[in-house]
Amino acid sequence: MQFHLNGFRPGNPAIAHPLKETPPYRPLPDQVDVLIVGAGPTGLVVAAQLAAFEGITTRIIEQKPGRLLVGQADGIACRSMEMFEAFGFARRIEEEAYWVNETAFWKPDPAEPSRIARSGRIQDTEDGLSEFPHVILNQARVHDHFLDLMRDGPAGILPDYNRRLVELIRDDDAEHPLLVRVESTDPDRAGEVEEVRARYVVGCDGARSRVRASIGRELKGDAANQAWGVMDVLAVTDFPDIRLKATVHSRDQGSLLVIPREGGYMVRLYIELDKLSPEERIRDKNLKVDHLIAAAQRILHPYSLDVKEVAWWSVYEIGQRLCDRYDDGAEGRAPHVFIAGDACHTHSPKAGQGMNVSMRDGFNLGWKLAAVLRGRSDPDLLDSYSAERQGVAQMLIDFDREFAAMFSARPKSGEGNDDGVDPAVFQDYFQQHGRFTAGTAIRYAPSRLIGQKTHQGLARGFDIGMRFHSAPVIRLADAKPLQLGHVVRADGRWRLFAFADASDPTTPDSALWRLCEALGTDPTSPLRRITPEGNDIDSVLDLRAVVQQGHRDLSLPQMHPILRPAKGRYGLIDQEKVFCPDLKDGPDIFDARGIDRGQGAMVLVRPDQHVSHVLPLTDVAALSEVLAGVFRPAR
Repeated sequence: MQFHLNGFRPGNPAIAHPLKETPPYRPLPDQVDVLIVGAGPTGLVVAAQLAAFEGITTRIIEQKPGRLLVGQADGIACRSMEMFEAFGFARRIEEEAYWVNETAFWKPDPAEPSRIARSGRIQDTEDGLSEFPHVILNQARVHDHFLDLMRDGPAGILPDYNRRLVELIRDDDAEHPLLVRVESTDPDRAGEVEEVRARYVVGCDGARSRVRASIGRELKGDAANQAWGVMDVLAVTDFPDIRLKATVHSRDQGSLLVIPREGGYMVRLYIELDKLSPEERIRDKNLKVDHLIAAAQRILHPYSLDVKEVAWWSVYEIGQRLCDRYDDGAEGRAPHVFIAGDACHTHSPKAGQGMNVSMRDGFNLGWKLAAVLRGRSDPDLLDSYSAERQGVAQMLIDFDREFAAMFSARPKSGEGNDDGVDPAVFQDYFQQHGRFTAGTAIRYAPSRLIGQKTHQGLARGFDIGMRFHSAPVIRLADAKPLQLGHVVRADGRWRLFAFADASDPTTPDSALWRLCEALGTDPTSPLRRITPEGNDIDSVLDLRAVVQQGHRDLSLPQMHPILRPAKGRYGLIDQEKVFCPDLKDGPDIFDARGIDRGQGAMVLVRPDQHVSHVLPLTDVAALSEVLAGVFRPAR
């Protein structure tokens, strides 16, 4: 898909005249369940999850006058694409975005160091890491997909623009313990203040977060005293890797990162600018876009760069800062205010992690809020948000500090600058940390939501605490090939994947049949215990089976009734619960993910796609204990 040929135009490129409508002004209600402050990617992820539940009252306020149109983040990691699949729009992102297939590395030409020369070119993402690519797309387009999802969800959430948080007060004696004062920034209503009572507030309001200040948390860390610029340009150049992601280290003019943009013509350039003194701030430099263009032209020598249009640009300082806790909880006091994204961690953009990690903050928190507000789980479930995500951000800060320092360092040239970085070492570092930058290396520590590795050997490829690594399967009912992980939708439900042993799964003696019997008909069934009366049997925990036989060797009516449940007002049969290995195109999921063929395994997956537990197929008691630690008994 090519676009932007005759100039940059925001919005959906498939629509000739995309709408730029802002939702009309609406007064805020007196009470809400959740008030989200900030309609950036983090806040939108939380809102998109809560939009799935009509019984939860959610509002999201944003001080900007309307939706984002240009600029800001652009890199979308493989793991984020997996998350987008849970929301149902990954394929549309794939179609529009630029795919990062390879990365090129440039350094001073050994024969003439004032010129740059290509020193390496590698595959960007290792084979088999994810079914999705690493892509580049304007953050505003990501926003658009979430905004559509929120608007069209059962709860019908629309952002309230031109609203600014003024004050946040907690009163634990009230049913809605948070009193929030919100001021209008609309010129026609300037100074108007509304009061809202909320059960929970989520601060996604950036590095200068008012929500963070209201709960007394601080961003702590260091600045690298290095100024960088970024610009999206339409340009004519003879630089040969302008349509590849490329890192460029010049001898004495600084460094540059090339990020090709969607549409085939636009490119983003991250450009090293001047060092800052310890007391100096980037605003003191009074830098203009001409400074960025000139710096890029110097770094790319001997290649030319003729900038025809600048769609967006900004300057920033490198720094890594982090909060020690992401909520207002304390000893003996449950959290009711949460911070996420840049409100609790900031870092450089060159590793492409800012938007990605921030969105996964929201993905972690959203389903937990829904579970508590719907009465499925106790409020102490929310303690796990800060515990899990703060550790992830610390890993990112440590990585970003080293990566940013290597990127900004002058390259070694054999001319006495021994404190520089060998370009070959930088390329090797980039390649070694590919899983981290892809977002697939994150592992949550053992807790009530994450089990120990006692039975990890039953499913070696589904690492406990890490994301559920999808693999190809064939659906038994209709022989459709698909990715198993794509059944994990962002709908608040847990998934239990029962990987069958080698015996015939249609016989009452098989381990899979006995598991289904224990879950479906036994009076002590943990599945029955957590499912509200009158709800579909899979409304809380969605049971799916993966058998070892080929899809032509079995018939769905032979499977246990719980794997073809009657659902909905008409009692229609759900035919999509059983899967077989893809023996045609492979690889066989049992081999690809190291499933013990003799014993089988249960793999319990959280709503945010992380593996909670791996258990023996026969150990229903262990499953009951795990679920009892997460869910209240159903009313």
